[in-house]
Amino acid sequence: MEERNTTQKIIGEVLAEIIEDVKSGCVKKVSIGLMAYGSELGSEELLKGAALAMKNDPSVNVIPIGPSVQGFEQMEWIETPACESDISKAMEDALERGIISGAVALHYPFPLGVTTIGKVLTPARARPCFIASSTGTSSSNRVEAMVRNAIYGIAAAKADGITSPTVGILNLDGAQTVLRALQKLSEVGYPIKFGSSMRKEGGSILRGNDLLAGSVDVCVTDTLTGNVLMKLFAAWNTGGNYEALGWGYGPSAGENWNKVESIISRASGAPVVAGAITLNARCAKNGLPAAVAEELRLAKKAGLDEILASLQPKQASSEEEVATPPSEPTDEEIHGIDVLEIEEAVKTLWKAGIYAESSMGCTGPVIKMAAARIEKAKAVLKQNGYI
Repeated sequence: MEERNTTQKIIGEVLAEIIEDVKSGCVKKVSIGLMAYGSELGSEELLKGAALAMKNDPSVNVIPIGPSVQGFEQMEWIETPACESDISKAMEDALERGIISGAVALHYPFPLGVTTIGKVLTPARARPCFIASSTGTSSSNRVEAMVRNAIYGIAAAKADGITSPTVGILNLDGAQTVLRALQKLSEVGYPIKFGSSMRKEGGSILRGNDLLAGSVDVCVTDTLTGNVLMKLFAAWNTGGNYEALGWGYGPSAGENWNKVESIISRASGAPVVAGAITLNARCAKNGLPAAVAEELRLAKKAGLDEILASLQPKQASSEEEVATPPSEPTDEEIHGIDVLEIEEAVKTLWKAGIYAESSMGCTGPVIKMAAARIEKAKAVLKQNGYI
């Protein structure tokens, strides 16, 4: 009820602003800074993207930052020498002074804990999908980072106008552990809407097919994988040296982070630059940092801190030797155990006197055992938090 009231209040405020703008015959502008130097495609390509963004959305005012470029003098420049360090300082200063509400840069030294949420256009059905995340890192612990990426991805999708985004986790190492963590948050009250794979098995663990089709609004992954996906989706039809599709590597998000700083690539073409500026402007207008803070508040209320603490690496007890029970035919399988935990899960079953083997199926890791022991094995694994 509290979330519904908050959402209704935000929608009401946005509608009131739109009505007021229509009445007054003016459009409320938001100024977005653009690092206008350093592209492999030339500064003109960046500025063409800026002009396209302003044409597509009259509420956006792009302020290029860098050495001015002939043919684009009519723009409201913050001029600097042709030095990326000087440009970065000028951009940071403009953000701090409120001259710009957000910024789009070719690079940015995000601190540990801050990441960017990319947005791609999926080729099979032309549906947009957020990739959480694409640069930076929300945690040095990979599984914790993916849990946080899910929360930040939801916030970015909401700031972009999706009221109740669907979430799925890419089938990578750690995916099952991330899914269990998010399910625990959901069970205690965190409002997360799980999406489903388009494949026969369904569920919230996504395959490559789901990425092509855009089965969910937010795809949760680790940053390095997300970065590769961004490049593939943006440049798959151009040979790789020109990113033609999508909205760039997205706006920044993190705990106690108050800037809306988006990233594009040095190979980003004008359409992607325009998309990145438009997305950044929407997230700045709709208060992405506040949206992140609200999602974290709700998640912490549901036990996020305790769940993240449980995901930290456990001290291995190398002294403990686990005897393997007598072998027997393994004609049954248990799915859903994370590949990072599969060997420990097998040893847990051995301790319980159940012979088991780890294996890799077509959808991920499985534990094989005798069919007669399947129910007891499931109970042991569930008791120890593996399923």
